[in-house]
Amino acid sequence: MLPENLADSVRSDRSPQRVAWLAALPRLVGEFTERWSLTLGPPFQPGGRSAWVAPARDRDGLDLVLKLAWQHDEARDEAAGLRAWNGNGVVRLHADATTTDTAVLLLERCRPGVALGETLPEAEQDRVVAGLLKRLWQAPADPGTFRPLQVMADSWAAEFQQRLAAEPGRVGPGPAGEAIELLGTLPATADRQVLLATDLHAGNILAADREPWLAIDPKPYLGDPSYDPVQHLLNCQQRLTADPAGLTRRMAGLLELDLDRLRQWLFARCVQESLDEPGLLDVAARLAA
Repeated sequence: MLPENLADSVRSDRSPQRVAWLAALPRLVGEFTERWSLTLGPPFQPGGRSAWVAPARDRDGLDLVLKLAWQHDEARDEAAGLRAWNGNGVVRLHADATTTDTAVLLLERCRPGVALGETLPEAEQDRVVAGLLKRLWQAPADPGTFRPLQVMADSWAAEFQQRLAAEPGRVGPGPAGEAIELLGTLPATADRQVLLATDLHAGNILAADREPWLAIDPKPYLGDPSYDPVQHLLNCQQRLTADPAGLTRRMAGLLELDLDRLRQWLFARCVQESLDEPGLLDVAARLAA
């Protein structure tokens, strides 16, 4: 059985490599179920867009989660990040392995496992997100293990420029140029480097029994903590549209971050994402005012 979102993602992507990976999943699931002596339930639905994830139980009766993820670049170091955080605000890693195109993780299961976004109003979500980020930033951040945030920012800038060249006029030269410049300079001018989650938002935080809330699906990079709340802010669409400056000020205060740096990161990401979400250009303009 395939999670709905994963099947839809592979169909829309039409990548021969991903189609072949999806076809090989049943064999891989069987291989790691046997290797780790697991009993599996059906995969979580509708699931994510890049991984097959299902509840599992080991021979000792411990509730776990088996995750087989397509090896995409941003999530390359998930297992290393989970080892560095060692359960402090995130799910624990019990075992991991890699194949040519798959990251396999055996993870702590969150119960009841309800997402933060389905439980608390956004204003209360802000406090949970901020509390978890502050803890994640305390982990040892080995530059020999984790890639710098500059790598991801440069990749975004290059992709953005390619799409602009193919779709001229979608974004004005002023905002486009400023966003590209910020993506190039912000990572290098941070006054500290911490281990970042980079994709922490209310859908990636689950209610648990070991702690009230635990983060899942981190995409670790090493870099500027002012970047880390940005995905949460982008996901708070109504508040972001209504009052981008006020929302930015609130998160900067909760996290004790430099307000201007957070505003610049959010501006750059809004301009970059505006090729798919044109309404974000207005948000970016108001952040720049």
